[in-house]
Amino acid sequence: MQKFGIKNGPVDRRRLSDQDKQAYNSSGAYGERAQAVGRTRAFRGRRAYDAKRPIASTPQAPGTGAFNPDGEGIQQSRNREIGVNTRKSESFRPEVDNVYKDIYN
Repeated sequence: MQKFGIKNGPVDRRRLSDQDKQAYNSSGAYGERAQAVGRTRAFRGRRAYDAKRPIASTPQAPGTGAFNPDGEGIQQSRNREIGVNTRKSESFRPEVDNVYKDIYN
């Protein structure tokens, strides 16, 4: 197993005696070190993939929401129309005396 630049990578068990090999395997140290190498490989792979991955962006075509010189006039006319409709609907409401007049006197 390659160490991928890990300073405390797994020990080459082929060079150990049977007794040392059994102690090394049962201690769990090999698994921890092998896991560190695996995490490093995964991290480096993820970094390499992210570096080559296309940037997530929305393609823009002309006239899809940029500066519109007529936008201000359109907004003003829309607000003017809303105001006219509001005043018209308020004119249909019946006249009601001030119901709060006697509460605060």
